[in-house]
Amino acid sequence: MENKADSGSFWLPLLVVVLGAFAAILNNSSVNIALPKLMEIFGVTTDEIQWVLTSYMLTSGIIIPVTGYFADTYGAKRIYLLSLVVFTTGSVLCGLAWNNNSMIAARIIQGIGGGAIIPVSMAIVYRIVPMNMIGMALGIWGMAAVTAPAIGPTLGGYIIEHVNWRFLFTMNVPVGILAILLGVMLLPENQPKKGLKFDYPGFFTSTLGCFTLLLALSQGQKEGWSSFYIVTLLVVSFFMLLLFVLVELNTPQPMLNLRIFKNRAFSVSVFGGSTVTIGLFGGVFLIPLFTQNLMGKTPMETGILLAPAALVTAVMMPLSGFLFDRTGPKAVTFIGLVLLVWGTWEFKYLSSNSSALYIMVMASIRSVGMGLSMMPMTTAGMKTISQQDISHASALSNVCRQVCASMGIAILTSVMQNRQAFHFSHITESVSINSFNIASATIKTGILSDLTTSGGQQSTLSMLYSLAARESLVLAINDTFVVTSIILASAIFTAFFLDSGQKVDPCKVRKPK
Repeated sequence: MENKADSGSFWLPLLVVVLGAFAAILNNSSVNIALPKLMEIFGVTTDEIQWVLTSYMLTSGIIIPVTGYFADTYGAKRIYLLSLVVFTTGSVLCGLAWNNNSMIAARIIQGIGGGAIIPVSMAIVYRIVPMNMIGMALGIWGMAAVTAPAIGPTLGGYIIEHVNWRFLFTMNVPVGILAILLGVMLLPENQPKKGLKFDYPGFFTSTLGCFTLLLALSQGQKEGWSSFYIVTLLVVSFFMLLLFVLVELNTPQPMLNLRIFKNRAFSVSVFGGSTVTIGLFGGVFLIPLFTQNLMGKTPMETGILLAPAALVTAVMMPLSGFLFDRTGPKAVTFIGLVLLVWGTWEFKYLSSNSSALYIMVMASIRSVGMGLSMMPMTTAGMKTISQQDISHASALSNVCRQVCASMGIAILTSVMQNRQAFHFSHITESVSINSFNIASATIKTGILSDLTTSGGQQSTLSMLYSLAARESLVLAINDTFVVTSIILASAIFTAFFLDSGQKVDPCKVRKPK
């Protein structure tokens, strides 16, 4: 796989890689919607069922850093096919799960395969596609990374309502088998590197560091960010990841070659891409929350509402790659980020009276920006990486995005809940049964309780507090979109530092004595 394919010979292998990546991401995004159903079936609490999601996230976060070593040692094709086998096996076991613990165990197996599929598939794309067409190819590959989270809730909602929850997992089996068979036939072999030694200190420190960091980010809101449990996890993750950096910079054969970050184009693209990832998951998290909790739509109806945005992304990803190959990354990325920030900012005007058409249009504008910016930014950095470091660079890029996705959801959830408490306190501070506006409020909201009786007063106040809670959630979501816009805006300047660049010569990178 070291030699680039001819311009027309890489399309079928590329589609095989996209198929596997899409299946892995789609499955993880569609499972969220099944949690209430699984709680009912398994008879468990919210805290217990959350581990169905957390176990997959933690496992994939641990496995991503080691994919570079395994791809180099055993060959990217072999590791990709093995990842598909493990992921498909995990999907079968998930479909056969009989209680929450068996589901968690199956999700861990699924996470091992799913976590490796994404970075290894990206590395394969860079190995088989000629550089003059890498933008278009990575745009097609990126359709899986961006459209699957948008399609997942719709598909999951439909399956839960009309089919069976087990099909959420077993539907991966024929896709996985097909991807394995096509991979065996169509993916070219590459020559594994000989003499590589496994970096045990790097593996230990990265595993413990990533595990504690991702666990803290996933549990922080529930346990409390200042709790002893979360603070301990964050302290351990900080020192383990610091030790990991020191180990990797002083190891002749590091598990992850962190010296790649000396490449300015790659570092800028990782920063920009990680920031955009926060915006992506911010939208995936906030918009369904608004439509379901405040507009009363079902998960399936929400998915249908956001389907145009997913289709827009599917069109824009390869188009952005086409433009990248012909104009370079700067202009495409800048325009995309501006549209992404604008589309996100406009969601600060959401209200109880917002129409479905407004949400659909603004979500589509966000998708145009996302589609234009994400892949050119990633490609501009990866294009400057030497062939022998592609696997390491892909793993680095993906682990950064994994952490930022978890961090983004944690930060935005915290912002939303804090702002909701603030707005609720502000709205209700003047609410009492003797308030001057109580009478008019009861008329406007249709509350017809008799205010001269104790029961009527309590009923009226209860209804008003409920309305206050609803309005405070609207305002909190507005504020959270403002914060998301600011985070995304910080990525705009990265567009000016992107260039096609020259590949880093690994022979010129200083090796430790």
